[in-house]
Parts: sequence; structure tokens; C-alpha cells
Amino acid sequence: MARVLCQAIVKEFSPGSRAVDDVSLDIADGELLVMVGPSGCGKSTLLRIVAGLETPTSGEVRIGDAVVNDLSPQQRNVAMVFQDYALYPHMTVRRNLEFPLRMRRMARTDIDARVARTAELLGLSPLLERLPKQLSGGQRQRVAMGRALVREPSVSLLDEPLSNLDAKLRVQVRAEIAELQRRTGTTMVYVTHDQVEAMTLGHRVAVLDHGRLQQVAPPAELYERPVNAFVAGFLGSPPMNLLRAGVSRVGDGLVLRVGAQTVGVAVDGGGDGNGGPRAGAGAGDEGVGRAGASGGNAAGAGAGSRGASGVGSGGVGGEGVGGGGVGGERVGGERVGGESVGSGGVGGERVGGETVARLDRGEIARVATVGIRPEAVELDMGDATAGSLRATVEHVELLGHETLVHTSLTGGGEETQRVVARVQGTHALIPGSTVRLRLPARALHFFDAQGMALRKDR
Repeated sequence: MARVLCQAIVKEFSPGSRAVDDVSLDIADGELLVMVGPSGCGKSTLLRIVAGLETPTSGEVRIGDAVVNDLSPQQRNVAMVFQDYALYPHMTVRRNLEFPLRMRRMARTDIDARVARTAELLGLSPLLERLPKQLSGGQRQRVAMGRALVREPSVSLLDEPLSNLDAKLRVQVRAEIAELQRRTGTTMVYVTHDQVEAMTLGHRVAVLDHGRLQQVAPPAELYERPVNAFVAGFLGSPPMNLLRAGVSRVGDGLVLRVGAQTVGVAVDGGGDGNGGPRAGAGAGDEGVGRAGASGGNAAGAGAGSRGASGVGSGGVGGEGVGGGGVGGERVGGERVGGESVGSGGVGGERVGGETVARLDRGEIARVATVGIRPEAVELDMGDATAGSLRATVEHVELLGHETLVHTSLTGGGEETQRVVARVQGTHALIPGSTVRLRLPARALHFFDAQGMALRKDR
């Protein structure tokens, strides 16, 4: 096993055309790093550079403590698994596994011991005398993995190894690869265009686009804190909704302008509207809380007791921004899916939104795009208007355990913007019907005109 270090790797196939553009990656010993990105992003080229099948235009590759730029693939002690398996069709499984060891002129007893150990590890022992044509797709993939592992390489490189398998088999083999890596502790670099594979397999995930490394981080961090709009829109199924929007601060809150529609977002608990401590009812709190007001103009009351109906209002300059308390009904109709967090007036009860709260006025002026994950969008059925966007249902995907509702924002003759909402269970919504979309402050992401995330901790 070995650490892999890529430092400022550049690969040009023709002058001015960079397939890999100044990429640096540090892959720890025993780590499974997944490189993901759209077709043509440079991930396979970078993998081939590590393997020694391509020569970098500039930059340095280290495996362990050695610089390997001038070493042949055979001298690097790496194993590569390809998309098409590359098994010898006239050889049995045993002979395929033996082949790289016989090329090294290893002793017969050592070859037999390694093949037996690898076959046992991968569940291939009963298949050793079969030809590749007598194997299923998953079994062939395991043989290809075994031929790489039998060499006991320092690094295993996998280039889209599951692309030829059907959906059910991909899930099975994906789990087998993860378990195999855990048991062997092999350093693995795995290339895929499938972000589901990336998120489920990788200890860390490196996202590339147009030859440049966009972000490298654990899967949860990539999903929750993307550094730019490309990463946000690439990861997730469906991906993050990205809306062209303007943002302005009004008092202690924000107002989003999405096309011809505006929606207020309460971001922080600042008091009861009179400079005193916050008196608004929290999520699920008992008692009746008074919502504060921006500038002291709007005064809203919300019944915040558990299980009670919330009728909270308050607002920016007297205009209602929020809805009812958690655990109660929303004003204006039934809430479908998502976690309900009712809001009081701006300056009253806190409604999450850590990212929002951290934005200073300069960053607010730079916001060009607002993002929200489909599972965070709250879908309201009815005529509620405060704190929500009006949308038209375009089509509905019923998946059994959840429903994906594809909507378009309406009004004002602006270019259509689409929002996907993921709600739990089955909901038979009618295409063409009108719904209200609530965008909880806690779930919003903000990006500038260059697509970079706006937040204090980046």
C-alpha cells in the first residue's frame, strides 16, 4: 500500500488544449478516493498519468516516497481495472489470475498460493476452471479485480469498472468493492461519471470539470457545503435546484427576488421587536410567542404550542414573512413533505439559516444564484402566499417511497425557472395545478456571478 501524490499535473494533447489543468491531489495510504465528473473532464487522463500510461506535460507524480514520472507502468507496481474487463477469452479464470504472476516468473508454489488466496477473497474458488464466456457480468468484474489484486500492488486504479453492468448488479458489485477495499486496506483510485457511485464508495471524492479540480472532500461535506455552483448542481439525484435570484437585506431579514416573485426569509433571532430578549416561540416550544418586527412596525402573534395550529405572522415593514409553528398546521393549506419550521416576524423567532446569517452586506450584493436541495423544498397545497413562491406542477415521478415533483415558477413573463421538490410517500399531484414552494432559510446556498459559494468559512 502507498500514498499517491499528484503535484500541479498538467496534460496538453495539443498546444492550448489542456485535458488536465494544474491538478494537485494527495491520496492517503489505504484511502479509496473517487474521481468524478462529466465526460471529458480529465478524470481518466489523470488516472492514466498515475498508471504511467500517459506522460504529464508538467507536474510530478509520487507513489510512496518515489517520484515515478520516468518509471514504466511495470515499475510502478500499480494495477489497473478497465471498463471492459480485458479478460483473455481463451483462458480459464485460474489462468487469467495467474497471468500477471507468470509474467513476473514467480515460483509455481507462490503463484498457486496467491491465486487461491485471491479467489477465496473474491468468492471465485468454485469458478476457477470456467472460461469468461461462462461467467455473469458481475463474476467477470470480480475476475478483473482479482487479476489486479493478485499482484499485491501498491495502488489499484479502477477506470469506470461498473459501466457495463445493469443497475441491480452495479449496486451489488459496488458494495463488494467497498468491502474488499476495507478488508485489504488497498490504496484505490476509482474513476466514474456516476455521482451515486462516488458518494457511496469514496472516503473522499474529487470533483473535476474541464480538467480542473473543483473540490475534494468527504461525500457529506461535498453535498452539504459545495464550494461552487458546479459541484452543487452535479452531485445529488436530483441535483440541487439553482435559481437566478437577487437578494437584499431588509432589517434583520432577507428578501429573495426570483423572477417576478419575491419571498421574505427570516434569518436570526434578535429580540421581541422592543430591544428585549427573543420572545417568539421556538420550534415545538410550548406557549404563545410574540414575533418581533423589523423597525418595530409589524407585530405578529403565533400560537407555538405543540400540536397547535400556527398562525404566526410578523414581517418586514409590516408584511408577513412567516407561517405557523412546528407541529401545527400551516395557514393556507396542507404542507406536503419536508420538515416544517414555522417563522415569526423578521427580528423575532430564529428560523435556522446559518449560511444566511453569516452573509455580510457586501456578500449579499454579490448573490446571483440561490440553491436549495430538492428534499429541503417544502410543498404547500392551498392558497398560502406568505413566505412562499407560486409554481406550476409540470410532471410528477412516483417512486413509491418518495415523489419527485417537477415545477416551474410562474408569473411576470420572465424566463422559466424550474424547481424539483422531493417529498416522502406517494402524492398524486395533477400536472398544471398550482402549488406553493417554501424555501427554508436553513437550507439555502448562495453563489456569486462566477458560481463561487458565498459563506464565511470557505
